[in-house]
Amino acid sequence: MTALLAPAAAGAMTMIATPAEAAPAKASEQALQTEVNRLTNIERTRQGCAALKVNAQLTTAARGHSAWMARTGTFSHTGSGGSSFVARARATGYGQPSAENIAWGYQTAASVVEGWMRSPGHRENILNCKSKSVGVGVVLSANGTPYYTQDFGY
Repeated sequence: MTALLAPAAAGAMTMIATPAEAAPAKASEQALQTEVNRLTNIERTRQGCAALKVNAQLTTAARGHSAWMARTGTFSHTGSGGSSFVARARATGYGQPSAENIAWGYQTAASVVEGWMRSPGHRENILNCKSKSVGVGVVLSANGTPYYTQDFGY
């Protein structure tokens, strides 16, 4: 089973954040993160947007949220302690988050990016030419299910 949730945008209500705690990416998780970034940038450049630059702070926020979802079995933009993606990004020191995509269950980077591109809201986040930075976090749950978070910033 795979799932996408309606994307979050910066205009959403901000809640109190708890610092993201995520272990360093395993090789398989890192490979998925790298490939999601690469495929996202291919989609953006096809539509005339500049490629996104990977940002360490957004990556930390994204990995932390994916780790929380994988650990708790929760699939939501609202995270630990009721945190929003804006609050999680700001807790890492990133000042201008713009949007978040999440997904779970997709076994390949290509399948998750294809899923996001078929969803109007997720596609809009990926193709927002105002966004300049991205952080992707992929964490495998105890049973091996991948949880994805893609955070964008201005």
